[in-house]
Amino acid sequence: MNKQFWIKKIIGFTLLALVVAGALGYVVMLLWNQVLAVVISGVSLISFWQALGLLLLSKILFGGFSGRCGGKGSHWKNEMKEKWQGMTPEEREKIKQEWRNRCRMWGTGQDA
Repeated sequence: MNKQFWIKKIIGFTLLALVVAGALGYVVMLLWNQVLAVVISGVSLISFWQALGLLLLSKILFGGFSGRCGGKGSHWKNEMKEKWQGMTPEEREKIKQEWRNRCRMWGTGQDA
């Protein structure tokens, strides 16, 4: 394929990424300003650029937006899947019950 094709592809991808980032920033700004600022007293309205900053911060802190290529947790997820498949039905049920109990205690504010 020729050089112009790849240049057009790179420019198109870059423009698409900018549009998606802008749209996400706008949605974060709207949600923050329409939900948090109304529901929680003392929360200030934020600008578009502050919303983009929040998106970037959340990406750094939580590693979100991990698309189809498998993010940071894909290795852990594969390991857990293999471990789960190697368990007997009784072991699986025991683990499910343990998590049900933990979630129930967490919801009531009790410690284990």
